[in-house]
Amino acid sequence: MSGEKPNDLPDEAALAGMSRDELVKLGTNLDGVELVHYEERWPVKGTRAERRAERTVALWFAIAALSGLAFLAAFLFWPWKYQAPNTPDHFVYSLYTPVIGFTLGLSILALGVGALLYTKKFIPEELAVQQRHDGGSSEVDKATVVAELADAGNRSGIARRSLIKRTAGLGAGVFGLGVLAVPLGALVKNPWSDSETKNSLWHTGWKSENGEKVYLRRSTGRMHDVALVRPEDLDAGGFETVFPFRESERGNEEALVAAMKRADTPVMLIRLRPGQQVTKRAGQEDFNYGDLYAYSKICTHLGCPTSLYEQQTGLLLCPCHQSQFDVFHYGKPRFGPATRALPQLPITVDEDGYLIARGDFIEAVGPAFWERKS
Repeated sequence: MSGEKPNDLPDEAALAGMSRDELVKLGTNLDGVELVHYEERWPVKGTRAERRAERTVALWFAIAALSGLAFLAAFLFWPWKYQAPNTPDHFVYSLYTPVIGFTLGLSILALGVGALLYTKKFIPEELAVQQRHDGGSSEVDKATVVAELADAGNRSGIARRSLIKRTAGLGAGVFGLGVLAVPLGALVKNPWSDSETKNSLWHTGWKSENGEKVYLRRSTGRMHDVALVRPEDLDAGGFETVFPFRESERGNEEALVAAMKRADTPVMLIRLRPGQQVTKRAGQEDFNYGDLYAYSKICTHLGCPTSLYEQQTGLLLCPCHQSQFDVFHYGKPRFGPATRALPQLPITVDEDGYLIARGDFIEAVGPAFWERKS
């Protein structure tokens, strides 16, 4: 009767001498499996229809590989830098996101279609019933399961279909490279490369170049607008996000947009209420201007925007993982996964009464990286 275990189980020496078919038969018997229905997809091997089905499956895997390569090429080499509307290069720039989205999506779709077609065209139709049982697996069970898996692979025909194996491996491999390129392409950066420029990990867009003044600029919702900030523009207890601006960028739409979009430039400008006591960080006692304080908006945990401010308690909240930073205590973390204080931007006013940065942050902003000491 199916499901009944034999009284005499083979020992390890006998197992080693058994063929795969014998192990499969023994394993199904031990596992209480009854094969109700089994039918080969191609009872007659090597027919024209079988070869045509094989080429169809291989074609989809080849499409997956080609679209994956196209995604990698577009992701790495397509002109992605901002081009203003009505310029000759704007159309090509505007296609960047659609192209990488289409090629990556097609690679995923082709892999899925190829796998489904292979299952439909080549995996035998099989219906089995297995009785459940308790307990751990013996050495006999382990050996027979391995044999059953190998037998299933052999019956699927994948071992003798080298065209499908090669195209499937190529498609999956290229797709894997594309998946890796998305996170790694934006993260792999040498912090020591041009370490004294604003484009290094050690500095930000607030770094002055050639002594040029860097203003605090508010966002109006229009990238080309230049709205500078005076101390009196903020009410007590108020705050807003500001970005760097240089006079050399006025009228340069690409530079104005880049300053707004840079990940390390957003700064929270906060005006404390009268009488609120502040503990300043050693070496940064003069970074504020009166009751105005400027802190990096980039959370030191994972880089989310610390965009919520509670003026009575002085807490800045990161909405992603609920880290809280105490503005009354030099941006020190009070709650949540963040472990480092928010970097503070030194600010003052110029002769015209506009708020400007006295210099760049004196530490790297945002999350940690290997070479960072703080």
